[in-house]
Amino acid sequence: MAADDLSRLTIDKSAKTVRPGLRKKPMLVIGGAALLVLAAALYAMGVFGTAQPVETATVSLTYPSQSFTVLNASGYVVAQRRAAVASKITAQLLEIHVEEGTRVKKGDVIARLEGADAAAARDQARANLDVARYTLEQARAELEDARAAYEREKGLLTQEYTTKAAFDSAEARFRKAVAGVAGAQSALKAAEAALEAAKVNLEYTLVRAPFDAVVLTKNADIGDIVTPLGAAANAKAAVVTIADMQSLQVEADVSESNLEQVKAGQPCEIQLDALPDRRFRGVVHMVIPTADRTKATVMVKVRFVEMDPRVLPEMSAKVAFLSKPVGPGEESPRTTINPAALAERNGKTVAFVIREGRVQEQEVTTDGKLGDLLVVTGGVKPGDRVVLNPPGGLKTGSRVKQAEK
Repeated sequence: MAADDLSRLTIDKSAKTVRPGLRKKPMLVIGGAALLVLAAALYAMGVFGTAQPVETATVSLTYPSQSFTVLNASGYVVAQRRAAVASKITAQLLEIHVEEGTRVKKGDVIARLEGADAAAARDQARANLDVARYTLEQARAELEDARAAYEREKGLLTQEYTTKAAFDSAEARFRKAVAGVAGAQSALKAAEAALEAAKVNLEYTLVRAPFDAVVLTKNADIGDIVTPLGAAANAKAAVVTIADMQSLQVEADVSESNLEQVKAGQPCEIQLDALPDRRFRGVVHMVIPTADRTKATVMVKVRFVEMDPRVLPEMSAKVAFLSKPVGPGEESPRTTINPAALAERNGKTVAFVIREGRVQEQEVTTDGKLGDLLVVTGGVKPGDRVVLNPPGGLKTGSRVKQAEK
């Protein structure tokens, strides 16, 4: 049994032995060949190549009006009707009915001042007017009685039934009654005027809007002392500041050397920094007949053809003075590209868009020209950076960099 166990330990030299390392060599060869093929492909695509210096441009949105703009200027939106609304009396502010942004109509009560003394004066004037009316009625009654006595004494005197002294007395009384009525009538007019004055003084306690407007700022609050001069300590001269939004115009500074290109009634296009995606139609309202010697400019006022509630006073604006009005279909911007950014590849018009330092070939369709630019209808979008005068060997994946000027 022991001999059998030892015989099992004998090595069979007839069996073939294969080393493990020899099995891996074919896999390594195949993997290496694949890497070489991939590297060659990437090199052919320009992945391992150096970045090629190129000039670039940006696809932009261009308004058709830019092709017939003769002059550009900057300025600000200004309300031509603006007022700091104050009172004509000095008093404490009791009520204020508006705040910033409130729209008011002409005659609307903006605020109310303390006016107990003015109200008392009005009531006194009204009572005095009643007294004057009663006095006039009394004077008229006296006049009727004096006239009757005078006529009676006059008739008796012709018949010698009375004395001359009695007639003279009746005549004097009649004339006195006539004067009394005239005086009472004048007193009545004076009382009426006094009542109107008292009403006016009471009206001064109400601060009203002088025209249709929007409240820009609230300068005083309840409890403040409001005075027309504002000279007293802590006193407020104005309650609110208002502006007529329908009177908004752009006041732009135009260089004296370019003034001959501007005239009243000229069509314009207004762009506000606060609303960059909107262009407003405008017309030159007037050229101010004086120059600013410090800036060598002349102010030009441009009115809006159509008002927009988003336009506010003091907004910064740019004005394009046009050679002709903006026609139908010319209000919207167009996507445009520099013609030098287009190239012919395999019978197609293409542009090379730069993304993260590499170019992507994009087929582009165009539809006419807009000034020196081409209108793009497909392939690229506003903001894309493209290669100008693309070299013949440029292709998708090529690395590029901005050429130094």
